[in-house]
Amino acid sequence: MDFEAIKRAAEGYRADMSRFLRDMIAIPSESCEEKGVVMRIKQELEKLGYDRVEIDQLGNVIGWMGTGEKIIAIDSHIDTVGIGNRANWTNDPYEGYETDDIIYGRGGSDQEGGMASAAYGAKIMKDLGLIPEGYKIMVVGSVQEEDCDGMCWQSIVNEYFNGPEDARSKIEFVISTEPTDGGIYRGHRGRMEIRVDMHGVSCHGSAPERGDNAIHKMAEVLLNVRDLNENDAADDKEIKGLVKMLDPKYNPEHWEDARFLGRGTCTTSQIFYTSPSRCAVADSCSISIDRRMTAGETYKSCLKEIEDLPACRKYAKDVKVSMYMYDRPAWTGHVYETECFFPTWINKESAAHVQALVDAHHALWGDKRLWADETARSEREGRPLTDKWTFSTNGVSIQGRYGIPCVGFGPGAESQAHAPNEITWKQDLVVCAALYAAVPGLYKPENKITEAEFRQELTGNDIK
Repeated sequence: MDFEAIKRAAEGYRADMSRFLRDMIAIPSESCEEKGVVMRIKQELEKLGYDRVEIDQLGNVIGWMGTGEKIIAIDSHIDTVGIGNRANWTNDPYEGYETDDIIYGRGGSDQEGGMASAAYGAKIMKDLGLIPEGYKIMVVGSVQEEDCDGMCWQSIVNEYFNGPEDARSKIEFVISTEPTDGGIYRGHRGRMEIRVDMHGVSCHGSAPERGDNAIHKMAEVLLNVRDLNENDAADDKEIKGLVKMLDPKYNPEHWEDARFLGRGTCTTSQIFYTSPSRCAVADSCSISIDRRMTAGETYKSCLKEIEDLPACRKYAKDVKVSMYMYDRPAWTGHVYETECFFPTWINKESAAHVQALVDAHHALWGDKRLWADETARSEREGRPLTDKWTFSTNGVSIQGRYGIPCVGFGPGAESQAHAPNEITWKQDLVVCAALYAAVPGLYKPENKITEAEFRQELTGNDIK
């Protein structure tokens, strides 16, 4: 393989990738509102000479290069979060701007930059004849990841393919282009969205003793949730902190994997209430909890931890702890209902698909993470090339739910995700496009490992 030719080709597309990314950024594309950016991506893939470009019923845009039976997929979610408080942005988040080194705007790092690199990476494969015999490349611009990570791939596996067994038999592995700060990522923590409902009884606010204030009772739960996240696991703690799962005493089978991924966390993310008026005692209060799960935790253990909080036990007859469901219609109108449970997963570092990316990086760029400026350097220097994400990706379904091998390498930085004044680096676009182009020829299917390092137990609910 001519690695210098790959690097030249990627560098030659720097301006095209930058232009394409800026076009995507300019089109607001929050979850369920991605039609405009999907059409722009479809136009670009057709211009690049993809063999086939299609939009599935959920609204994912899929481009194909090659004609073989086995599939290597490259996934980029092309929805973004909103901009939040506009006053926090120094420039227009959609108009953006570019310099010689960076591109500014919502979605640059998270994660339309990945779509630009993937589109041109497959183009380089076609230009240089790098798609191995018997293979084809599936480039996916997936929707609704920010709303419900992995649901887009649940639809792909069960509605585009004929279920998990069919998808596993055809897809060798998937490269996620989520931002990796120049690293190759082989897993991440899972997450779930928990709801706690507290019942109360309203009365006139002038005599609150006649009622039962649901907000006051929920306040005790909120403090317990904070303690669950922040406490250590010492014997004197009534609420032992989530850090306990890093200890063999509490997590004898998976503490090493937990230490690789990092401890689980929980935080209250939303609060709701009902009350007859501002002059009344609140008769209900509910909260949402963002729960990040490490190796060794299950959906049942996470729900039970909340149920066992002192305040939840104290008000047991008035408390309900549950997991959210998701059924928001896609931009096409299609609904794929699923649970808000997103499984933890880790690949073995020796897995063939992980090693293909490592080998490509070594051949193209060496054994260290690259950076374009001091901002990127501060996040990358000294970190191992092979590592894990802090946040969650579509890998929760690809590998976590279905066992389809998944690995990550994408332009941009995790720290830019969901932040105002988001940027990405043009050098990252080039580096990633080159690596994607080289990977298929370096993949050794004879070394494929079907068993992951860790996959979290599923809920057992009737969810495809």
